[in-house]
Amino acid sequence: MASALRTVRVSSKYFRHILSRASTTVGVRTATSFSYVPDTPPPEHGETTRMNLFQSVTNALDIALSKDPSAVVFGEDVAFGGVFRCTVGLKDKYGKERVFNSPLSEQGIVAFGIGLAAAGSTAIAEIQFADYIFPAFDQIRNEAAMFRYRTGNLFDVGGLTIRAPCGAVGHGALYHSQMPEAFFGHMPGIKVVIPRGPVQTKGLLLSCIQDPNPCIFFEPKILYRAAIEQVPTGDYTIPLSEAEVVLEGSDVTLIGWGTQVHVLREVATMAQEKLNVSCELIDLRTILPWDIDTVCKSVVKTGKVLISHEAPVTMGFASEIAATIQSECFLNLEAPIQRICGYDTPFACVFEPFYMPDKWRCFEAVKKLLSY
Repeated sequence: MASALRTVRVSSKYFRHILSRASTTVGVRTATSFSYVPDTPPPEHGETTRMNLFQSVTNALDIALSKDPSAVVFGEDVAFGGVFRCTVGLKDKYGKERVFNSPLSEQGIVAFGIGLAAAGSTAIAEIQFADYIFPAFDQIRNEAAMFRYRTGNLFDVGGLTIRAPCGAVGHGALYHSQMPEAFFGHMPGIKVVIPRGPVQTKGLLLSCIQDPNPCIFFEPKILYRAAIEQVPTGDYTIPLSEAEVVLEGSDVTLIGWGTQVHVLREVATMAQEKLNVSCELIDLRTILPWDIDTVCKSVVKTGKVLISHEAPVTMGFASEIAATIQSECFLNLEAPIQRICGYDTPFACVFEPFYMPDKWRCFEAVKKLLSY
């Protein structure tokens, strides 16, 4: 057993090394590279300081722990700071009883979090990579998501938040590149959130921690160090289930979340410069329950829609969005809805850039919409 644990620790250190190097420059995704455009925080949030995405996670957790004496943070390696350094310094500040390592068992991590939340505590669990959340699938689906419903609202686990790094960095291959949001979008009873940058991350994560429902918070790992913004230092939240119109436009609606929002921002720029086409870009932010009104309002205006995500195209969450748009906005559509997503294959390693829904694939889809 000790030998197995040593092997896991070496593996963890190795991936921490290669993925931290990958996330220092967005260009490692080669064909899927993009330029990061930082958000400007609302002035009402007050004083700001420079943070990257993982530092904004740390800051949010710090605020949650300081405000709520029942809050605890746990997961594999979180006591020393975690693989991506999201919990650095928290154990020293709040003690080993509130920030602590768990056994190497995703099912056990989530089950423990459910128990804590059921007893009234605020449980913030980390799954080291989103790719490894599936051993906990039964606990999330059949326990956390159904807890309130099956007890007739007598009990709930609304204090549970599950964090997990997700998405591709360019060479994560089969087990360190996946975007599993669609699996959890099929679970009534939980909320699923994916931010695009540090300002959004802090506000949305604090909203998840304070929400009266269990939440899953996916953090795009390529943005941990590549995304840098001026982030408000105080306590603030961003409403869940409200999409944001990042760019206003009149000709085509582009819909994405997480890292793909930045890819689509470049597509919007290319469309304007090369085609004189105005694109409206929507960051969905919350996958479940998602903001149908904002999306449909945009589609009614533009009549053309492109949805893009990193997960495989079949049964990806773009399918749900497309079906809803077809139902709600059928008479407003001027062309078939385009879905530019990952392929129906596992992630490759050296061929990962060919898998990704890069700006060139998305740009070709925009031209197809315009020429229909």
